[in-house]
Amino acid sequence: MPTELSPTARALRAMEILQARPGVTAGELADGLGVTERAVRRYVGILREAGIPVESTRGPYGGYRLGRGTRLPPVVFTEPEALSLVMAVLDSHADDVVDAALGKVIRALPENVGRQAAVLRAHASAAPDRNSARPDPATTSALVAAVAARRRAVISYRSDSGGEWESEVDPWAVVVRHGRWYLLCHSHRADAIRTYRIDRVRAVRQTAHGFEPPADLDPVAAVEQHLGTGWEFATRVVFHAPREQVAPWIRPPMGRLEPLGQGCVLVGSTSNPAMYAQEWLATVPFNFRVDGGPELRAAVAAVAARFAAAVARP
Repeated sequence: MPTELSPTARALRAMEILQARPGVTAGELADGLGVTERAVRRYVGILREAGIPVESTRGPYGGYRLGRGTRLPPVVFTEPEALSLVMAVLDSHADDVVDAALGKVIRALPENVGRQAAVLRAHASAAPDRNSARPDPATTSALVAAVAARRRAVISYRSDSGGEWESEVDPWAVVVRHGRWYLLCHSHRADAIRTYRIDRVRAVRQTAHGFEPPADLDPVAAVEQHLGTGWEFATRVVFHAPREQVAPWIRPPMGRLEPLGQGCVLVGSTSNPAMYAQEWLATVPFNFRVDGGPELRAAVAAVAARFAAAVARP
Protein backbone atom coordinates (compact mmCIF):
# COMPACT_ATOMS: atom_id res chain seq x y z
CA MET A 1 0.00 0.00 0.00
CA PRO A 2 1.14 3.62 -0.47
CA THR A 3 3.25 4.71 2.50
CA GLU A 4 1.58 8.13 2.67
CA LEU A 5 -1.83 6.74 3.74
CA SER A 6 -3.19 8.04 7.02
CA PRO A 7 -3.97 5.74 9.98
CA THR A 8 -7.69 6.24 9.27
CA ALA A 9 -7.27 5.15 5.65
CA ARG A 10 -5.34 2.06 6.74
CA ALA A 11 -8.00 1.25 9.33
CA LEU A 12 -10.69 1.42 6.62
CA ARG A 13 -8.58 -0.80 4.39
CA ALA A 14 -8.25 -3.23 7.31
CA MET A 15 -12.05 -3.31 7.56
CA GLU A 16 -12.33 -4.10 3.83
CA ILE A 17 -9.94 -7.05 4.29
CA LEU A 18 -11.88 -8.29 7.33
CA GLN A 19 -15.11 -8.12 5.34
CA ALA A 20 -13.64 -10.05 2.41
CA ARG A 21 -11.66 -12.60 4.44
CA PRO A 22 -13.23 -13.48 7.80
CA GLY A 23 -10.70 -15.19 10.03
CA VAL A 24 -7.70 -13.44 8.49
CA THR A 25 -4.60 -13.75 10.67
CA ALA A 26 -2.59 -10.83 12.04
CA GLY A 27 0.27 -11.73 9.70
CA GLU A 28 -2.00 -11.80 6.64
CA LEU A 29 -3.60 -8.53 7.66
CA ALA A 30 -0.14 -7.01 8.14
CA ASP A 31 0.87 -8.12 4.63
CA GLY A 32 -2.30 -6.65 3.16
CA LEU A 33 -1.71 -3.30 4.85
CA GLY A 34 2.05 -3.24 4.39
CA VAL A 35 2.69 -2.78 8.13
CA THR A 36 3.87 -4.78 11.14
CA GLU A 37 1.64 -7.00 13.25
CA ARG A 38 2.00 -4.49 16.06
CA ALA A 39 0.57 -1.80 13.80
CA VAL A 40 -2.28 -4.15 12.87
CA ARG A 41 -3.37 -4.24 16.50
CA ARG A 42 -3.37 -0.45 16.52
CA TYR A 43 -5.65 -0.27 13.46
CA VAL A 44 -7.97 -2.89 14.92
CA GLY A 45 -8.13 -0.69 18.02
CA ILE A 46 -9.11 2.32 15.87
CA LEU A 47 -11.99 0.31 14.39
CA ARG A 48 -13.19 -0.76 17.81
CA GLU A 49 -13.04 2.83 19.09
CA ALA A 50 -15.25 3.80 16.14
CA GLY A 51 -17.88 1.30 17.31
CA ILE A 52 -17.08 -1.44 14.77
CA PRO A 53 -16.92 -4.80 16.59
CA VAL A 54 -13.82 -6.75 15.58
CA GLU A 55 -13.59 -10.20 17.14
CA SER A 56 -10.27 -11.98 17.61
CA THR A 57 -9.56 -15.64 18.30
CA ARG A 58 -6.21 -16.94 19.58
CA GLY A 59 -4.50 -20.16 18.56
CA PRO A 60 -3.27 -21.78 15.33
CA TYR A 61 -6.73 -21.45 13.75
CA GLY A 62 -7.44 -18.02 15.16
CA GLY A 63 -7.74 -14.68 13.45
CA TYR A 64 -9.80 -11.51 13.14
CA ARG A 65 -13.35 -11.16 11.90
CA LEU A 66 -16.10 -8.54 12.00
CA GLY A 67 -18.76 -9.09 14.66
CA ARG A 68 -22.28 -10.13 13.74
CA GLY A 69 -24.60 -7.33 12.68
CA THR A 70 -21.77 -5.00 11.72
CA ARG A 71 -23.08 -2.15 9.56
CA LEU A 72 -20.47 -1.30 6.96
CA PRO A 73 -20.10 2.07 5.24
CA PRO A 74 -21.25 2.40 1.61
CA VAL A 75 -18.89 1.33 -1.16
CA VAL A 76 -16.69 4.22 -2.29
CA PHE A 77 -14.80 4.33 -5.60
CA THR A 78 -11.84 6.47 -6.53
CA GLU A 79 -12.04 8.26 -9.88
CA PRO A 80 -9.60 5.81 -11.58
CA GLU A 81 -11.65 2.88 -10.23
CA ALA A 82 -14.91 4.40 -11.53
CA LEU A 83 -13.42 5.07 -14.97
CA SER A 84 -11.96 1.55 -15.12
CA LEU A 85 -15.39 0.12 -14.24
CA VAL A 86 -17.04 2.00 -17.13
CA MET A 87 -14.28 0.92 -19.53
CA ALA A 88 -14.64 -2.72 -18.45
CA VAL A 89 -18.40 -2.64 -19.11
CA LEU A 90 -17.90 -1.05 -22.53
CA ASP A 91 -15.17 -3.54 -23.39
CA SER A 92 -17.40 -6.45 -22.43
CA HIS A 93 -20.17 -5.35 -24.86
CA ALA A 94 -22.67 -5.44 -21.99
CA ASP A 95 -26.39 -5.86 -22.49
CA ASP A 96 -29.13 -3.44 -21.38
CA VAL A 97 -29.38 -4.97 -17.90
CA VAL A 98 -25.68 -4.43 -17.15
CA ASP A 99 -25.81 -0.95 -18.68
CA ALA A 100 -28.73 -0.01 -16.44
CA ALA A 101 -26.86 -1.34 -13.39
CA LEU A 102 -23.82 0.72 -14.34
CA GLY A 103 -26.02 3.82 -14.56
CA LYS A 104 -27.24 3.24 -11.00
CA VAL A 105 -23.65 2.87 -9.75
CA ILE A 106 -22.60 6.12 -11.44
CA ARG A 107 -25.58 8.03 -10.01
CA ALA A 108 -24.69 6.79 -6.51
CA LEU A 109 -21.10 8.07 -6.76
CA PRO A 110 -20.04 11.42 -5.27
CA GLU A 111 -20.24 14.14 -7.92
CA ASN A 112 -16.48 14.72 -8.07
CA VAL A 113 -15.91 10.99 -8.76
CA GLY A 114 -18.93 10.21 -10.91
CA ARG A 115 -18.70 13.20 -13.26
CA GLN A 116 -15.93 11.82 -15.49
CA ALA A 117 -17.40 8.32 -15.37
CA ALA A 118 -20.74 9.68 -16.61
CA VAL A 119 -19.03 11.61 -19.42
CA LEU A 120 -17.06 8.52 -20.49
CA ARG A 121 -20.22 6.38 -20.50
CA ALA A 122 -22.15 8.97 -22.50
CA HIS A 123 -19.56 9.63 -25.20
CA ALA A 124 -17.71 6.32 -25.67
CA SER A 125 -19.22 3.55 -27.77
CA ALA A 126 -18.37 -0.12 -28.25
CA ALA A 127 -18.71 -1.87 -31.60
CA PRO A 128 -20.61 -5.17 -31.43
CA ASP A 129 -18.41 -8.24 -31.07
CA ARG A 130 -19.98 -11.07 -33.06
CA ASN A 131 -17.62 -13.58 -31.43
CA SER A 132 -18.72 -12.79 -27.88
CA ALA A 133 -21.58 -14.68 -26.26
CA ARG A 134 -23.09 -13.77 -22.91
CA PRO A 135 -24.42 -16.76 -20.96
CA ASP A 136 -27.48 -16.74 -18.73
CA PRO A 137 -26.48 -15.27 -15.32
CA ALA A 138 -28.49 -17.88 -13.40
CA THR A 139 -26.83 -20.74 -15.30
CA THR A 140 -23.39 -19.22 -14.75
CA SER A 141 -24.09 -18.73 -11.05
CA ALA A 142 -25.23 -22.34 -10.69
CA LEU A 143 -22.04 -23.62 -12.32
CA VAL A 144 -19.83 -21.35 -10.21
CA ALA A 145 -21.63 -22.59 -7.09
CA ALA A 146 -20.90 -26.19 -8.10
CA VAL A 147 -17.25 -25.31 -8.74
CA ALA A 148 -16.95 -23.64 -5.32
CA ALA A 149 -18.71 -26.48 -3.50
CA ARG A 150 -16.79 -29.14 -5.48
CA ARG A 151 -20.03 -30.90 -6.27
CA ARG A 152 -20.70 -32.92 -9.41
CA ALA A 153 -23.38 -31.48 -11.68
CA VAL A 154 -25.66 -32.70 -14.45
CA ILE A 155 -25.79 -30.27 -17.38
CA SER A 156 -28.05 -30.15 -20.43
CA TYR A 157 -26.11 -28.93 -23.46
CA ARG A 158 -26.90 -27.86 -27.01
CA SER A 159 -23.99 -28.07 -29.45
CA ASP A 160 -23.31 -25.61 -32.26
CA SER A 161 -24.76 -28.10 -34.73
CA GLY A 162 -28.05 -28.26 -32.78
CA GLY A 163 -27.62 -31.62 -31.05
CA GLU A 164 -28.75 -31.80 -27.42
CA TRP A 165 -27.61 -34.14 -24.66
CA GLU A 166 -27.07 -34.45 -20.91
CA SER A 167 -23.79 -35.15 -19.15
CA GLU A 168 -22.66 -35.60 -15.57
CA VAL A 169 -19.54 -33.51 -15.02
CA ASP A 170 -17.02 -32.55 -12.36
CA PRO A 171 -16.98 -28.75 -12.81
CA TRP A 172 -13.37 -27.69 -12.26
CA ALA A 173 -13.48 -24.02 -13.23
CA VAL A 174 -15.28 -21.27 -15.13
CA VAL A 175 -13.00 -19.39 -17.54
CA VAL A 176 -13.73 -16.23 -19.53
CA ARG A 177 -11.80 -16.12 -22.80
CA HIS A 178 -12.13 -13.47 -25.51
CA GLY A 179 -15.72 -12.60 -24.60
CA ARG A 180 -16.87 -16.20 -24.19
CA TRP A 181 -17.51 -18.10 -20.96
CA TYR A 182 -16.35 -21.72 -20.73
CA LEU A 183 -16.86 -24.52 -18.24
CA LEU A 184 -13.73 -26.62 -17.77
CA CYS A 185 -14.72 -30.02 -16.45
CA HIS A 186 -14.26 -33.75 -16.44
CA SER A 187 -17.12 -35.27 -18.41
CA HIS A 188 -18.25 -38.67 -17.12
CA ARG A 189 -20.18 -39.15 -20.35
CA ALA A 190 -16.96 -38.93 -22.37
CA ASP A 191 -14.61 -39.96 -19.54
CA ALA A 192 -12.34 -37.09 -20.56
CA ILE A 193 -11.57 -33.41 -19.97
CA ARG A 194 -13.99 -31.12 -21.80
CA THR A 195 -14.58 -27.40 -22.28
CA TYR A 196 -18.19 -26.39 -22.81
CA ARG A 197 -19.49 -22.95 -23.77
CA ILE A 198 -21.73 -21.81 -20.94
CA ASP A 199 -24.08 -19.92 -23.28
CA ARG A 200 -24.98 -23.34 -24.71
CA VAL A 201 -25.72 -24.93 -21.32
CA ARG A 202 -29.51 -25.18 -21.07
CA ALA A 203 -29.82 -26.39 -17.45
CA VAL A 204 -27.67 -27.23 -14.42
CA ARG A 205 -28.46 -29.56 -11.54
CA GLN A 206 -26.00 -29.97 -8.69
CA THR A 207 -25.71 -33.46 -7.18
CA ALA A 208 -24.60 -34.75 -3.79
CA HIS A 209 -21.43 -36.34 -5.19
CA GLY A 210 -18.20 -34.52 -4.40
CA PHE A 211 -14.98 -34.40 -6.41
CA GLU A 212 -11.41 -33.12 -6.16
CA PRO A 213 -9.95 -31.13 -9.07
CA PRO A 214 -6.34 -31.83 -10.13
CA ALA A 215 -3.90 -30.40 -7.60
CA ASP A 216 -1.83 -28.64 -10.28
CA LEU A 217 -4.80 -27.33 -12.27
CA ASP A 218 -4.18 -24.18 -14.34
CA PRO A 219 -7.71 -23.42 -15.61
CA VAL A 220 -6.73 -20.97 -18.36
CA ALA A 221 -3.98 -23.19 -19.76
CA ALA A 222 -6.25 -26.24 -19.60
CA VAL A 223 -9.03 -24.45 -21.50
CA GLU A 224 -6.56 -23.37 -24.18
CA GLN A 225 -5.33 -26.95 -24.51
CA HIS A 226 -8.74 -28.66 -24.67
CA LEU A 227 -10.88 -26.21 -26.66
CA GLY A 228 -10.28 -28.11 -29.90
CA THR A 229 -10.95 -31.62 -28.62
CA GLY A 230 -13.95 -33.81 -27.96
CA TRP A 231 -16.37 -32.60 -30.65
CA GLU A 232 -18.41 -34.65 -33.13
CA PHE A 233 -16.30 -34.28 -36.29
CA ALA A 234 -12.59 -35.10 -36.38
CA THR A 235 -10.26 -32.72 -38.24
CA ARG A 236 -6.78 -33.19 -39.68
CA VAL A 237 -5.14 -30.49 -41.80
CA VAL A 238 -1.58 -30.63 -43.21
CA PHE A 239 0.14 -27.27 -43.85
CA HIS A 240 3.00 -26.89 -46.33
CA ALA A 241 4.87 -24.45 -44.09
CA PRO A 242 6.91 -24.75 -40.88
CA ARG A 243 5.06 -24.88 -37.59
CA GLU A 244 6.56 -21.61 -36.32
CA GLN A 245 5.10 -19.75 -39.32
CA VAL A 246 1.65 -21.34 -39.13
CA ALA A 247 1.23 -21.23 -35.34
CA PRO A 248 0.33 -17.49 -35.06
CA TRP A 249 -2.68 -18.12 -37.33
CA ILE A 250 -4.07 -21.08 -35.40
CA ARG A 251 -6.67 -20.55 -32.67
CA PRO A 252 -6.69 -23.02 -29.77
CA PRO A 253 -10.22 -24.29 -30.64
CA MET A 254 -8.87 -25.45 -34.02
CA GLY A 255 -6.85 -28.20 -32.40
CA ARG A 256 -3.23 -29.14 -31.72
CA LEU A 257 -0.50 -28.07 -34.17
CA GLU A 258 2.46 -30.47 -34.48
CA PRO A 259 5.57 -30.59 -36.73
CA LEU A 260 5.33 -32.93 -39.72
CA GLY A 261 8.36 -33.25 -41.98
CA GLN A 262 9.05 -29.84 -43.53
CA GLY A 263 5.56 -28.64 -42.58
CA CYS A 264 3.09 -29.24 -39.78
CA VAL A 265 -0.25 -30.91 -39.08
CA LEU A 266 -3.30 -29.59 -37.20
CA VAL A 267 -5.27 -32.29 -35.38
CA GLY A 268 -8.52 -31.60 -33.57
CA SER A 269 -12.30 -31.77 -33.82
CA THR A 270 -15.27 -29.50 -34.37
CA SER A 271 -19.03 -29.43 -34.03
CA ASN A 272 -19.37 -27.11 -37.04
CA PRO A 273 -17.24 -28.05 -40.09
CA ALA A 274 -18.70 -25.23 -42.21
CA MET A 275 -17.62 -22.58 -39.72
CA TYR A 276 -14.23 -24.28 -39.30
CA ALA A 277 -13.67 -24.12 -43.05
CA GLN A 278 -14.93 -20.67 -43.97
CA GLU A 279 -14.12 -18.69 -40.82
CA TRP A 280 -10.91 -20.34 -39.61
CA LEU A 281 -9.08 -22.24 -42.34
CA ALA A 282 -9.87 -19.64 -45.00
CA THR A 283 -7.94 -17.01 -43.05
CA VAL A 284 -4.69 -19.00 -42.80
CA PRO A 285 -2.31 -17.65 -45.53
CA PHE A 286 -0.52 -20.96 -46.24
CA ASN A 287 -1.22 -23.85 -48.59
CA PHE A 288 -2.81 -26.81 -46.86
CA ARG A 289 -4.39 -30.20 -47.50
CA VAL A 290 -7.38 -31.56 -45.59
CA ASP A 291 -6.71 -35.21 -44.73
CA GLY A 292 -9.84 -35.61 -42.59
CA GLY A 293 -12.49 -35.96 -41.63
CA PRO A 294 -14.97 -36.28 -44.48
CA GLU A 295 -17.26 -33.55 -43.07
CA LEU A 296 -14.44 -30.99 -43.04
CA ARG A 297 -13.29 -32.05 -46.53
CA ALA A 298 -16.83 -31.46 -47.83
CA ALA A 299 -17.03 -28.08 -46.11
CA VAL A 300 -13.70 -26.95 -47.55
CA ALA A 301 -14.75 -28.17 -51.02
CA ALA A 302 -17.91 -26.09 -50.75
CA VAL A 303 -15.92 -22.97 -49.82
CA ALA A 304 -13.46 -23.62 -52.66
CA ALA A 305 -16.31 -24.02 -55.18
CA ARG A 306 -17.90 -20.77 -54.04
CA PHE A 307 -14.61 -18.88 -54.39
CA ALA A 308 -13.91 -20.45 -57.78
CA ALA A 309 -17.37 -19.41 -58.99
CA ALA A 310 -16.69 -15.86 -57.84
CA VAL A 311 -13.77 -15.47 -60.29
CA ALA A 312 -15.08 -17.61 -63.17
CA ARG A 313 -15.46 -15.82 -66.51
CA PRO A 314 -19.03 -15.48 -67.77
